[in-house]
Amino acid sequence: MAELILGIETSCDDTSVALVDQNGNVVAIETVSQYEIHSEFGGVYPELASRAHLEAILPVIERVLTSADITPLNLRAIGVTRGPGLMGSLLVGLSTAQALGIVWEVPTYGVNHLRGHIRSVDLDGKSLDYPALVLLVSGGHTLLAYLQNQYSYELLGTTRDDSLGECYDKVARTLGLGMPGGPAVDRMAAAGTACVKFPRPMIKSGYEFSFSGLKSSVARYVETHPEFDVNDVAAAFVDASLDVLSTKVQRAIDQKKLATLAVVGGVAASPQVRARMQHITEQAGINLCLPSQKWATDNAAMIAMATWDYIEQGLEKNLEPKPNLRLSDS
Repeated sequence: MAELILGIETSCDDTSVALVDQNGNVVAIETVSQYEIHSEFGGVYPELASRAHLEAILPVIERVLTSADITPLNLRAIGVTRGPGLMGSLLVGLSTAQALGIVWEVPTYGVNHLRGHIRSVDLDGKSLDYPALVLLVSGGHTLLAYLQNQYSYELLGTTRDDSLGECYDKVARTLGLGMPGGPAVDRMAAAGTACVKFPRPMIKSGYEFSFSGLKSSVARYVETHPEFDVNDVAAAFVDASLDVLSTKVQRAIDQKKLATLAVVGGVAASPQVRARMQHITEQAGINLCLPSQKWATDNAAMIAMATWDYIEQGLEKNLEPKPNLRLSDS
């Protein structure tokens, strides 16, 4: 049997555990959602999230190992998210992984969640050709990075305020669409017309992002236009967001020698984002690499996949939680 890594992801509100081999084959995975716990708050409530992780994590680990008929003897290592994320949620995953690693005598690695998202495109046998541009858009992060190779990460720009995924969720709340916000906004947008002109923050400035002004503009429009059409407002918001993303991506394509554009993170599941990036890469003559929609959101398989890199690079087994961990940090 091939060696496997047990991946554990508890950075926010999902408890996820997976077994993955070095080729990206996902042998088993289970993710427990906390949607019902947080839906009444309109967002993730950190203390409740960490409590739910505590209740779920050991039973989920046991079920994943049992379903794959795997014992700790089959494990090459344990990989667990150490940041970025919510401190309480990270601590649950890290302390559990560290304890199991000691008992099972298995090496345990603290893994950068952002690197996990980048490696998500290699799950199920896909591969990323280098040099590559990575657009990471999720509920907690929005950034552009240049990868000369699998182990080289150059941050080009990140958001100065809200992530795009967070902005999607807040706009969904403003429009009364509930949680999760992203899919709901995309559905409404597909049926609407972008007839409202919202701002495109920082569209002319380098690779940095800013979405708080766009979010606020949507809220002001809804407040001052009580007869607004939900579909049209959603379509206008999505159109503005895509214009910002595509302009930054095109700027990088024009300035860097690239083989691939990879779009990862929860917002990478958006049909509109996928279609726009498909158009850009076809025009530029480069490859577009997208994770399957099931791997776009937070999951333990991507953490396990990134753990293989840590082993190959001989990186230290750092199990210190770091809620504000940067892409350049291991």
